[in-house]
Amino acid sequence: MEIDAVCKRLRGGADKLATHTAAQKNHALECVKESLVKSRDLILSANAQDVESARKQGVSEALVERLALNVNKFNSIIQSIDVIIGQKDPIGEEIAGWRAPKGMQIRQVRVPLGVVGIIYESRPNVTVDAFSLAYKSGNAILLRGSSSALSSNKAIVSAIVHGLGQAGSDGVRDALYLSEETGHEDVDQMLAAVGKIDVLLPRGSSRLINAVVEKAKVPVIQTGAGVCHLYVDESADVSMAINLTRNSKMQRPGACNAIETLLVNKKLASEFLPALARSLEGQVKLRADEVSYPLLYETLRKSGILDQNPDCIDWAGKDDFGFEFLDYILAVKCVGSVEEAVDFINSHNTKHSECIVTNDRRNARYFQSRVDAACVYVNASTRFTDGGEFGFGAELGISTQKLHARGPMGISALTTTKFLIDGDGQVR
Repeated sequence: MEIDAVCKRLRGGADKLATHTAAQKNHALECVKESLVKSRDLILSANAQDVESARKQGVSEALVERLALNVNKFNSIIQSIDVIIGQKDPIGEEIAGWRAPKGMQIRQVRVPLGVVGIIYESRPNVTVDAFSLAYKSGNAILLRGSSSALSSNKAIVSAIVHGLGQAGSDGVRDALYLSEETGHEDVDQMLAAVGKIDVLLPRGSSRLINAVVEKAKVPVIQTGAGVCHLYVDESADVSMAINLTRNSKMQRPGACNAIETLLVNKKLASEFLPALARSLEGQVKLRADEVSYPLLYETLRKSGILDQNPDCIDWAGKDDFGFEFLDYILAVKCVGSVEEAVDFINSHNTKHSECIVTNDRRNARYFQSRVDAACVYVNASTRFTDGGEFGFGAELGISTQKLHARGPMGISALTTTKFLIDGDGQVR
C-alpha cells in the first residue's frame, strides 16, 4: 500500500465530505444501502469462501461465528444503516457558547476528526459499520481488515463504492479505502502515518490491540479486549443469576462483551453453583477455584454430566483469571463480599463491561460507583454493550480508555470540537 498516496486521497475526500450537508450524506448512505442489498448474494458467497478457508485452517467455531455472515446478520447490517441515516448529524452542533469579558462571542462546535484508520479482525460487518459512521460524521476512513475476511471485505467495499457512484455529487468515493494486503507492511505504515491519519482504532483480540497501542506513533483510541466479569451477590435471585450467566457467556462467547469470569458470593455459593452446573449441562468448561470446585464437581458427578463430558470442569490456574477465552470456557471464583468482588474486578479486568446480580440497592450502587469499566450493569447481561443495542445503529468499537470516548462509539465519538470566536477588533 502506498500510504502517502492513499492518505492524500483520503484527506481530499475528508475535506470534501466536511462541506456536505446532512441531506447529502444521508442520500449517499441510502444509495450505499441499496447497492449492498443488490449485492447481497455476491457478498454472502464471498463470505462463504472465507468461512470455508477458516475452518480448513482449524479456526475455532466461536471465532468462525464472528467471521460468518448469513441473511439475518446481513439484514441487521442494512438496518443499522437506516438507524445511522435517521440520526441527527453531529457536525456543526454548538456544544457551548458564551461572551468573553472582552466582548468576543465564543462558540464550541463539533467537527470531523478527518482521516480515521481502523485495523480489525474477522467481522466483515465492521466494514459497513465503520464506513457508515465515518461517512455520516464527515470522516474519511482507511479500512484494514484481517486476511481471513478479505474476500468478504472486498465484495462489501465494491458495493459501497458503487453506491457512492450512484449518489452522484453527493457520493464521495475518496472517503474510503480498503487495504487488500495480507502481510503486515501496511499495518506498520498506518502505525507510523503521523500527520496523515488523525486517529487509529484497533478492534479485535487483546494481542492486536496491545500491539497497536505499543507501536503506534499516531493517536490511538483503545478498544475492544473484553475480560468481563459477572458477580452474583448474596442477595441475588438465583434464577435470574443463572439466566444472566448463561446469556452473558453462551449467547456469543467469541464477542468482547461475553463474560470470562464468574464471581459468586460465598454465602450463596452452595445454592447457586449446583443450580448453575445443572443448567449449563457441561456445555461450558468451568475453571473453578478451591471453594467453587467441590460444589460444581459433586453436582456434575451426581447428575451424570461428568460421565458424558469429563473435560467440563478443571481447577483454575492463576492465569485463568484476567484471561479472555473467547470460547465456551468460564473461570469461577468465590468471594466474601461485594467489596472483595470490586477489588478483584478492578485488578483483573480490561475496563470493558461488568455486571452485578443483586437485590441489594446499596451493593448495586457501590458496585456501579467503584468498578472501573466503560459499562457497569445491574441485573442485565453484559451482552448489551453494543452500539446497536445502545441505539447508535452501529459502533466503531467499544472504547476501554478514558480519553475522548468511552464505551460503544457511535457518530459523536468520531468528532472533535473547535472554538469559533467572533470579535469586532479586540486586542490583548
